[in-house]
Formats: sequence, C-alpha cells, structure tokens
Amino acid sequence: MKLCILDNDTLDPSQAPRYGSYGLMLERLMRDAGAQDWEMDIFHTPSFAYPVSFDDYDAVLLTGSKTDSFSDEPWVVELRKRITALLDTDIKLLGVCFGHQLIAICMGAKVGRAPQGWSTGNHTYTWTAKDWDVAPHQSEYHLLASHQDQVLELPPNTTLLAQSDNCPVAAYARGKQVLCIQPHPEFVEDYSAFILNKRRALFGEPLYQAGMNSLAQGQEGDAFARLMVAFAEAA
Repeated sequence: MKLCILDNDTLDPSQAPRYGSYGLMLERLMRDAGAQDWEMDIFHTPSFAYPVSFDDYDAVLLTGSKTDSFSDEPWVVELRKRITALLDTDIKLLGVCFGHQLIAICMGAKVGRAPQGWSTGNHTYTWTAKDWDVAPHQSEYHLLASHQDQVLELPPNTTLLAQSDNCPVAAYARGKQVLCIQPHPEFVEDYSAFILNKRRALFGEPLYQAGMNSLAQGQEGDAFARLMVAFAEAA
C-alpha cells in the first residue's frame, strides 16, 4: 500500500520539534492504526510540492490547514484542481478537516463559515451509517476539533457517516473511493490545549474554558484511524 500525504499547513515553530508536521502526525496515526508496512510520502502543498505522478499511489490523504478550503490563494486553487482530477480516477481520497472540506467543494458541495462559530476541544460524533461497507464497532466517536468552517451540505452521491449537534456533516464517504472527517483524529490533548491557549482571546473565555474542560473526556482518534486504514485497504 502506498499513501501520498498532502500536508496543507505549517506547524507553529514551538510545536514542530515535538510533532514535526501535520503530515507526520497523520503518518504516525495511520501506522499506529495498522499501516506499519505502508509506504508513505509527504508533500507540502503551500510550497506547491506534489509527486511527479499520483499514479504510483493507492491513496491520497489531505491534512488540515488554517487556510480556508474555499480560498482563492494560488496554492489552494491548485490543490482543488488536482483533487478534482483525482476524483475521476480509482485512487482513494482521505480528508481531514480542511481536506474534508476541500474534497467536498471539489464534489460540488457548499462549504463556509459554521453558523455556530468555532468548534474546539472534544466533541461527540454520532455514527449514522449503520450499513456502511466498513462499519465501525461503535455508535459514536469522541474526537478533537478545531474549525470555524464546515461542510454545509452533503456532497452529491455521498453517504453521511457521522454528525454532531454543531456539525451536521462531520464525516461522509463516496463509494469505496472517498472518506472524509471534519474533526482531527491525529490530534492529542496536549496539542489541542496548545491551540486553545494560542487562540484564547479569539475564542473568548466561555468557549476557551469549555474547550479546555472537554479535553479530560478522552478522545478516540486511534479508533477512527483504524477505520481509515480499513477503508484504504478494502478492495
């Protein structure tokens, strides 16, 4: 199995020594979830870094980003162009947060600012697709989120997989090719705490305190990552 990870952001310099990059965070998550033998390559899309050809890969994984997925920044426009082309191939696509949103845009769905504003900290997502091909062994997931944008409508020809009170389209799939998730299965509590502290003034004290308190609940990013691995490996 060969995975191309498109890393769509740069970590805060204070966090890079510990976490490396968003691409590396997702690589570690996937390997811990059962993809130990996969070959994985990481490309930094804001630097316009891409593989010479995607044809060598079985799957492409898009990370999160602080940039809007609907941005007109040249690197985001280029990324949307490339993902739109990949949707017409047999290569599997996995998206997290920004990646989840950008793939939805490429399939024709509306993405924009979430009506409720920022979602931060630990949230509970209800699994809605009981008969999905790669059905999980649980009815809900507790996952870490950090986003002010979200998918506002289910993309055409997709299956809604998970939702929450704040995020009606939290995860979706298209057949055996596309699997996307709005929260961050690769996040750990310490990294979420860093983001909350960094944006404390932006969030406001009530949202900040609620987010920090939620981190004690425990998150299940590893469980969702196992689902991602199983989906990518499924024939």
